[in-house]
Amino acid sequence: MNFIINILSLSVPFSVALLIAALGEVVNQRAGIFNLGCEGIMALGAFIGIFIPYMVGHGGATPGVFNLLGLIAAATTGALLGLFFGVVVVSFRAPQGIAGIGLQMFGVGTAGTLFRHFVGGTQSVPGIGAAPIPLLSQLPILGPILFNHNILVYLAFLMVPLTWYLLSKTPWGLQVRAVGTYPRAADSIGIHVNQVRYQALAVGGAMAGLAGAYLSLCQAKMFSDSMIAGRGFIAVALVYFGHWSPVKIMGGALLFSLAQSFQLAIQGQGINFPYEFAVMLPYLTVIVVLAFARKNQHMSPAALGKPFNREMRI
Repeated sequence: MNFIINILSLSVPFSVALLIAALGEVVNQRAGIFNLGCEGIMALGAFIGIFIPYMVGHGGATPGVFNLLGLIAAATTGALLGLFFGVVVVSFRAPQGIAGIGLQMFGVGTAGTLFRHFVGGTQSVPGIGAAPIPLLSQLPILGPILFNHNILVYLAFLMVPLTWYLLSKTPWGLQVRAVGTYPRAADSIGIHVNQVRYQALAVGGAMAGLAGAYLSLCQAKMFSDSMIAGRGFIAVALVYFGHWSPVKIMGGALLFSLAQSFQLAIQGQGINFPYEFAVMLPYLTVIVVLAFARKNQHMSPAALGKPFNREMRI
């Protein structure tokens, strides 16, 4: 029983970075933009998020408020990168897939370069610790699984209904869905298609940057070049797996993180199991699940990946 509880309690925080990034990506895709550069935004967000607490920590100051500043800086950096991506794919109408791969390489490379220049080597920070919920964290079984995590874990799962409400029940969310489904019709009723897409990219980029900062400030409490480890691409895949539904995306993030915590638990228990296969298991899980999740791909936004030009019927 303790082995199972340990796996489940690990899977919840492991899912957070994927969940936040995927929720940002669903906003992008609902507006008709898929951003394969999510990985690069997460990498730069991870570095920016830890950089401020690291520099302040060297001065002996209390890190608490500076952790918050790190999160804000990471989200702001992500939003700026989202807007930069918008210039390329919205204004210049470049192919979104190729531009996204370029953004991924730019973000990962810039984060690594800045890390080596300003930090130089592996350095840890106090980061953001756990904030157990009084009484609930003392519950048997459910307490350690659900209510004994840091504040960003709770915030990430709160984002699920908030994202659903934002996209489904607010005027801005309806505009986002309109420009991602039939942008020409949206334009004909006075919606500024490109402006809404820029806004969606800024929101999605901010959430990807925050997801990266979660990995460095809350989970690893350090930065390394390989920290993101494909999570940005997995976040994009989770949007397809979840059929653009925040609740289903949350389920996909938990499924991936469950596989990740399972492979860590196997190694921790010293079970005779190939290490390489254990590390591969979470990613293999995503591939298998996506292979069986194609039947509802018709639910994708109709204009996903298509640039909008008022003067031409494209």
